[in-house]
Amino acid sequence: MSEQTDALLLLSPDDNVLIARRRIAIGETVVIDGRPFTVAEPIALGHKLARVAIAAGAKVLKYGAPIGVATEAVAAGRHLHVHNMRSDYTPSVVLAETGAGGTDGSER
Repeated sequence: MSEQTDALLLLSPDDNVLIARRRIAIGETVVIDGRPFTVAEPIALGHKLARVAIAAGAKVLKYGAPIGVATEAVAAGRHLHVHNMRSDYTPSVVLAETGAGGTDGSER
């Protein structure tokens, strides 16, 4: 079910991203679905790489579920994080942490 190397992990066959299992250095070659890609920027542990080309506005799928939207086109093998993706979860986490309630002044 999952493509797993020393560098990358595919959590679900439906995912369009892979997860870095370790730090990946600039210039390192990683294999994604049998194709080699040279990493253009350092990738931190736990960060995402695009498994396929992801269009601007397309859903980012991790664990087989949408987790956000690409804010720009992301080529296969490129880093995917807050600089080119909007999370579907961050606003609710921020609201919960600040104690902000609903529009009627009540807490959620």
